[in-house]
Amino acid sequence: MSQEIIAALSRVIDPELRLPITELGMVGDTALDGGKAHAIIKLTVVGCPAANKIQAESIAALESVAGTGNASVTMTVMSAEERAELTAKLRGGKPAKVNPFDETSLTRVLLIGSGKGGVGKSSVTANLAVALANAGHRVGLIDADIFGFSIPGQMGLGSAGNTVKPTRIDDMIIPPVAYGVKVISIGMFLDSNQPVAWRGPMLHRAVAQFLTDVHWGDLDYLLVDLPPGTGDIAISLGQLLPTAKTVVITTPQVAAAEVAERSGSVGLQTGQKVLGVIENLSWLQQTDGSKLELFGSGGGAAVAERLTQLQGGEAVPVLGQIPISIPLREGSDAGEPVVDGAPQDPAAIAIADIAAKLAATPQGLAGKRLRLNL
Repeated sequence: MSQEIIAALSRVIDPELRLPITELGMVGDTALDGGKAHAIIKLTVVGCPAANKIQAESIAALESVAGTGNASVTMTVMSAEERAELTAKLRGGKPAKVNPFDETSLTRVLLIGSGKGGVGKSSVTANLAVALANAGHRVGLIDADIFGFSIPGQMGLGSAGNTVKPTRIDDMIIPPVAYGVKVISIGMFLDSNQPVAWRGPMLHRAVAQFLTDVHWGDLDYLLVDLPPGTGDIAISLGQLLPTAKTVVITTPQVAAAEVAERSGSVGLQTGQKVLGVIENLSWLQQTDGSKLELFGSGGGAAVAERLTQLQGGEAVPVLGQIPISIPLREGSDAGEPVVDGAPQDPAAIAIADIAAKLAATPQGLAGKRLRLNL
């Protein structure tokens, strides 16, 4: 192989696996002859959704060596043996079906919950994930709201029954990437907007597969959009994610705050500390600069105070207050998170500030078994 060609192709990054195609075994024979550059590019699977992007970027890389119009690629597909070798490499020598977020994981896992629906939990979660990714962190996002999934639509990955499908490499699921965030949702596996009518064991298996079957790679943050309330999924994830911490979303209403308290309480029962409270829909900014508190005030502070007591006095802060925002609502409907589409909007600024606070929170390693490569 021409070292010049390999060096050029090493700049082509697989958009799903987020590694150079040269490291993934996707480059076959190459040639640089008579001023012409050619390479065989081996896709992981037939119908790879990133095929056109990889082909275009590979041609551009070859043209950087041979000149414009002097490059060509042949697109093929990996053999079963090559795919097996790739999946083994991606697992880092670990067996299949292993939860990468066990007690040794250094990924910060945040369970985003609310006591009731309609408080903007999913919109806040999606925007927090994008804000963290925009700040340079490696972020994964699980839509664990099996019955009321909405994350694919909010992240621009399609509506129910027409979402971007994850790529499968044998028994490994590669999550789609949107706004720099790796995303998985039950909605990506449904062919229509059909309801999911599952009971406890099926729900547990689904969320477990989101952890064990999906190739997440090395993440700084894993955000989990929990269903509202305190049901089976919250309990299962509390057991499967021993290092997770809970973030509670509420609104200023006293009634909503009382219900939100239960969301944090169930995390405490399954071993997750409460990292903080986010108050959404806090006020509507008026043209004269005043704040119209449509839903009252004090809900976030009340939840934080009560959870601090339940947590044995360990402080649960209010991480931030997010104002009512038309751009946030429009962005959620359009699949364009407000922190990316309208970063100067007051809600976007508030969410980015919350993300910065989360990133600045020290990660305690006390009692954690660390992986050491000696």
